[in-house]
Amino acid sequence: MTVIPLGTAYAVWTGIGAVGTALAGILFFGESASALRLALLAVLVCMIVALKFASPGKAQPNPEG
Repeated sequence: MTVIPLGTAYAVWTGIGAVGTALAGILFFGESASALRLALLAVLVCMIVALKFASPGKAQPNPEG
């Protein structure tokens, strides 16, 4: 959390957990793998990546002092 804000980090980890849980349900428990469900999971992954890129980076120290 030294690179991205706390709220963004929480959203990213929650999203990763949601996608992982949905994929585990599809792979191991025979849940529906409809095209719409997979497409929405892909959208969620894209939103997680977008959150990471939209977050301000860690401030760099000024080399001039």
